[in-house]
Amino acid sequence: MSAGMFRIGVDLGGTKTEAVLLDPSDQVLFRERRGTPLRQGYHAVLRLVADLVRAAASYLPQGKGYSVGIGIPGSVDAVSGLVRNANSVCLIGRPFQRDLEQLLSRKIAVRNDADCFTLAECRRGAGAGFGLVFGVIMGTGCGGGICFDGAVREGPHRISGEWGHFCVDPAGAPCYCGNRGCVETKISGSGVEAAFAARYGASLGMEEIVAGARCGEPRSLAAFSAFLDDFGRSLGGLISILDPDAVVLGGGLSNIEELYFAGAERVRHYAFHNDLRTPILKNVLGDSAGVFGAAWIGTGGAPGQDERV
Repeated sequence: MSAGMFRIGVDLGGTKTEAVLLDPSDQVLFRERRGTPLRQGYHAVLRLVADLVRAAASYLPQGKGYSVGIGIPGSVDAVSGLVRNANSVCLIGRPFQRDLEQLLSRKIAVRNDADCFTLAECRRGAGAGFGLVFGVIMGTGCGGGICFDGAVREGPHRISGEWGHFCVDPAGAPCYCGNRGCVETKISGSGVEAAFAARYGASLGMEEIVAGARCGEPRSLAAFSAFLDDFGRSLGGLISILDPDAVVLGGGLSNIEELYFAGAERVRHYAFHNDLRTPILKNVLGDSAGVFGAAWIGTGGAPGQDERV
């Protein structure tokens, strides 16, 4: 597609969904965020995304063409067209792309949200200038994306970078994917909270656990220490396999500063190298990354990078 296109991107998340309209020079013409109605079910989520696309399109100059890209917490099966591997489980087994195209009467692009995040950070953020980058999303769930020389790899099964469902503890907690002890059960916010509740019979949010650990509260400190060790083991193993030039962390948990020193030290301990130099970087674009990446994926890429996603 032409780099002169207007672009609409939507980042569909577990708690919030955001839309953006970019002009051909990537200036923001419209931006809106709404809560994601997961409890109301699939059709409510579908309507929300369609409404946001229409709202963004209403800001287009008259007669201008545009593309639409959607980032989702899962992937669309290339054969069946159904969503799979989504931690927003109401999407699983649904023809989300086909249904949305019918609602909007137009073709759209749908990619994994971690791919969108990774693409954005590699083109305009912390991963810019690195050859091979592994992008991490750590929030309600845990996902990843792989970008090589400006191109985000999707793979024949559309699961490249999906480290969140690599089993690191066969005796661990059950995961919605059907396995036990997945990375996501260990280092996502929901995973840490569930482990805390199972161990102590008390319900604390991730922010409360982190705050308690920093104050030396014993239960929170134990849970947080386990989280950092699990982070180190999971990412250290991934680096041993992929050997990326850089790792970029995103999602709400990427704001935990301990990940970049105590967590990075645990990564160095578990990686298969005695002098690990892989930089572990905080994202630059913050909450903007996913929605910008979705917009660029919808057009085949950022200006000058068409068809390289």
